[in-house]
Amino acid sequence: MSSLITPRLIEFARSEFRLDWDGIHGAPHWSRVRHNGLLLAEHTGANIRVVEYFAFIHDLGRENDHHDPEHGNRAAAIAENIVGDLIDLSASELRLLTEACCGHSDGYIVADVTVMTCWDADRLDLGRVGIRPDPARLCNEAARHPELLSEAYERSVG
Repeated sequence: MSSLITPRLIEFARSEFRLDWDGIHGAPHWSRVRHNGLLLAEHTGANIRVVEYFAFIHDLGRENDHHDPEHGNRAAAIAENIVGDLIDLSASELRLLTEACCGHSDGYIVADVTVMTCWDADRLDLGRVGIRPDPARLCNEAARHPELLSEAYERSVG
């Protein structure tokens, strides 16, 4: 794990996260989103700092595992509250992170390449809830690559 995801950040996430730590929106999901995002960033040129923080923050604001349309906005607010303390981002990186958090479950497919990489990293993990990712709903060509899609799906159901 990179030095960006510090023990202090993980401790904070544990205290902040209201759902099952090992559940469908918990730490194993975040780890797979991070893995997917770093793989994608090699092809997209996305800002890996934003991608890594997104993986561990995007679902922190969830109040349930079902319909929770405001959870991305709550995650963005959490990021804004901990920047400079638990996460180390510039103002422009924070804007990308908050945009990625706010829009990650809305089905958007066009944005800054870093934001799109975050969204794809999350969508590639849909197998955990019984959904095979649809290439038409992915943002980046790299995410739509059949081999990457297949490997991500296998990780998500394994």
